Amino acid sequence: MAAIPAPISPAAPVLQLNGLRKAYGAGTPLEVEVLHGIDLALAPGEFAALIGPSGSGKSTLLNLIGLLDTPTAGEITVQGRSTVRLNDTERTALRGRTLGFVFQFHHLINAFSVLDNVMMPALLGGAPRDAATRDHALELLDAVGLTAHAHKHPNALSGGQQQRVAIARALMIRPPILLADEPTGNLDTRAADEVFALFRRFNQAFGCAVLLVTHDPRMAARCDRVIELLDGHLVAERAASAQA
Repeated sequence: MAAIPAPISPAAPVLQLNGLRKAYGAGTPLEVEVLHGIDLALAPGEFAALIGPSGSGKSTLLNLIGLLDTPTAGEITVQGRSTVRLNDTERTALRGRTLGFVFQFHHLINAFSVLDNVMMPALLGGAPRDAATRDHALELLDAVGLTAHAHKHPNALSGGQQQRVAIARALMIRPPILLADEPTGNLDTRAADEVFALFRRFNQAFGCAVLLVTHDPRMAARCDRVIELLDGHLVAERAASAQA
């Protein structure tokens, strides 16, 4: 396999949440607050799991952190930059250069090749479609063991292979923060272990912070830190080794 590029060196902390609240139907009789004053910091290179039962607010929190939605109150700071007053264009630009996303459903585009899917974040961010961009994408595909599949379409791959393509795509911009929402939820145990190993490998090699949302206690126990969300409140934070 090709050598992995040198680690990035983001500022600390890479992510800071202060008093974060999210309500739906704000200002109406049907207003429901689903996140209640979340305070959280993520350090460079940290590998953390976010756990909690269904309906606890995990996906809502991840959407806010990922700048895909806006909070009702509170502040999100990404790499030292407050996002409170950013307009949509500025939020999109910040998201595009600082955040990588891997979801339970990989959201690959079957009309494009695996290689094109991996290059997509860089191309959307304004990178030229040149040899350097292509070579970087091929290096990432080599790192996830899929060089031979570069010119296939995603629907020709297994579920585990498609998720590995999604990881390579998320890392195309070398993000300081990698967000993963149940990335192993649709995989068997072996494929899930392979995907988790890739997250850990890239976390250590690139120095990117990882926030992994999971229902799987095995996965949470292998992270460095476990953050527990319940009914929209952070109720516990502990080192993963503290778990049984």
